[in-house]
Amino acid sequence: MSKLFSAENKAAFSNPINLNNPVAVQVLGICSALAVTSQLAPAIVMGLSVTVITAFSNVIISLLRKTIPNRIRIIVQLVVVAALVTIVSQILKAYVYDVSVQLSVYVGLIITNCILMGRLEAFAMQNSPWPSFLDGVGNGLGYALILVIVGFVRELFGFGSLFGFQIIPDSWYVANGGWYMNNGMMVMPAMSLIIVGCVIWAHRSINKEAK
Repeated sequence: MSKLFSAENKAAFSNPINLNNPVAVQVLGICSALAVTSQLAPAIVMGLSVTVITAFSNVIISLLRKTIPNRIRIIVQLVVVAALVTIVSQILKAYVYDVSVQLSVYVGLIITNCILMGRLEAFAMQNSPWPSFLDGVGNGLGYALILVIVGFVRELFGFGSLFGFQIIPDSWYVANGGWYMNNGMMVMPAMSLIIVGCVIWAHRSINKEAK
């Protein structure tokens, strides 16, 4: 049991969430972070989808790593990821169809996500299944954390709501005699890039001494 939760395994899980966050530190997975964060719900679903796919693809590749010929390892990795992405896509369409429509093609594009392919090549091909699983979960959650932060800010200030529920009271709006207006810039992809940039700046400033 102690080996399962050794310092190395804990680091494999926790480092990607904070100190080695794939978005804030490695600047990977930016495209989907810009595309699916106009609202909080699709951002969370996308983050969880990437977490599940990264974790299980890491495990599968780790189990197969000694049997995969080096010259076709990328092809094998893509096949494993494509199979998992297809399964997750079908589950989303079956149980959260509206969110699946919002995510559009970006679920399918998880296949080419730099975070996922990078962890397969850099970690799963070199380590046993359990550390690979923890690494996959950690990197997925680190990615999801940034998406949730960006989605929270964009939906709150762009629509005045969270998960579709109105948060900012109607009486605050200018149309009802108040002082507030939704920020239309927040729903545009360019604003998500600015918010991600601010998150990266804040993350690096906070963790400067730790690094």
